Amino acid sequence: MEKQVYKIRIKKDDTVVVRAGKYKGKTGKVIAVHPTLNKVTVEGINIVKKHTKPNKKYPQGAIVELTKPIWVSKVGIYDSANKKPSRISYMINKDGSKSRVLKTTGKEIK
Repeated sequence: MEKQVYKIRIKKDDTVVVRAGKYKGKTGKVIAVHPTLNKVTVEGINIVKKHTKPNKKYPQGAIVELTKPIWVSKVGIYDSANKKPSRISYMINKDGSKSRVLKTTGKEIK
């Protein structure tokens, strides 16, 4: 059985706003995109504490804070004009190239 790869419109280094859940309203930068999981990892969002056993790095053992991925449906790209999250659509330019566009304002994303 083949793994499903989801089409994620959000890219690495995009600024996103969390729309739902514990971190609702918080903004952050996308660190990584996981198309097979349909998730994105956002800086400062969904931080969990993991207890590690003693090893060479932590001889006493430690409680390490990790940033875990969040569902892509829970985040929206940050629209600086409205200061709100937006969805992404695509527009085909005259030269045939595709560009990402904000749904709310129609402004092109860098």
